[in-house]
Amino acid sequence: MNAFKEVNKKLGFGCMRLPMNGSEVNIEEFKKMVDHFIANGFNYFDTAHPYIEGKSELAIKECLTKRYPRASYLLANKLSTYMFNSYEDVFKIFDEQLEAVGVDYFDFYLMHAQGSGNYPKYQECKAYEAAQELKRLGKVRHVGFSFHDNAEYLDKILTEHPEVEFVQIQFNYLDYDSLTVESKKCYDVCKKHNKPIVVMEPVKGGQLVNIPNYIKEIFDDVNKRQNTNYSNASFAIRFVASFDQIFMVLSGMSNLSQMKDNVSYMKDFVPLNELELAALNEVSKRFNALDLIQCTGCRYCVDGCPKQIRIPRMFGLMNNSIIFSNIDNKDQYAWIIKDLGKASDCIKCGKCEHICPQHLPIRRLLEEVANKYE
Repeated sequence: MNAFKEVNKKLGFGCMRLPMNGSEVNIEEFKKMVDHFIANGFNYFDTAHPYIEGKSELAIKECLTKRYPRASYLLANKLSTYMFNSYEDVFKIFDEQLEAVGVDYFDFYLMHAQGSGNYPKYQECKAYEAAQELKRLGKVRHVGFSFHDNAEYLDKILTEHPEVEFVQIQFNYLDYDSLTVESKKCYDVCKKHNKPIVVMEPVKGGQLVNIPNYIKEIFDDVNKRQNTNYSNASFAIRFVASFDQIFMVLSGMSNLSQMKDNVSYMKDFVPLNELELAALNEVSKRFNALDLIQCTGCRYCVDGCPKQIRIPRMFGLMNNSIIFSNIDNKDQYAWIIKDLGKASDCIKCGKCEHICPQHLPIRRLLEEVANKYE
């Protein structure tokens, strides 16, 4: 579904997990990725001010907007909850975002991470109305929102704001029937309201890429039978892109190798066939049997943690200990907590759980981390 005529292809460059040199964006690697992306006919870039503590926006200015004509790319940005406290603030913050990325308008502008926890603030400050005014002024071409809650609440927002043009949701084959993320139910709500969909987390923060061999063997068998060489990521992204209501699939690519892989199968996109869909069904069954912590590594919890606990890294260790039952990763835990908070330092303030897109019981899970590694 090509919902907007200016969108070239279904793969978008999600700029939350850029290539890094320590704590700084690897600008030269990012430039190579941008060049490869655009050279192959792709043009959609997605960022937000919280991504990499504001460094994502600045890197886009250096690697994209300074180097390419404005008409050659589409840029999406977001209004995040902590950035404003009034209707007037929205316009001030918006102008700062334009300056940060070096453009005079955004093609797509989203109310960020909408849900029951923050939507009332957007309503109180008339943020949706501010976005429509920015559109009227020519500073925004399309207004939408990203969403992290249940399908019922999504229906509420779309009913109250029918002027919204598109919705960004988490959608992947593992979360398709999830009772917490409700990917399919949210998809159905968007379809009911006839809203085109942008997808985030199609590979669930890398969980659907780095998979154990006894699960990967299912994909290996499909490739052998079809004489293909599809990567683990390709099965996940092609699954998502196969749905008609979805016009854009964001991939948070962190190096040129990942970029080249994604481009290779999305340049001339072919939907999944019956054999591949059956394989995904079996992969989902094996994954769900593992009972992993469903963390995507978005880091929203880390940015607000008063004790600076590296929560996603810790949950990654826990998952690895489940997937690879013989692994000893206590040394990795020691590195994770070096100069930062331990799991047992959690003061149970609940800020992490309030903002977690996956609705994880983080405080309880951190107790499990502390019991295992401390």
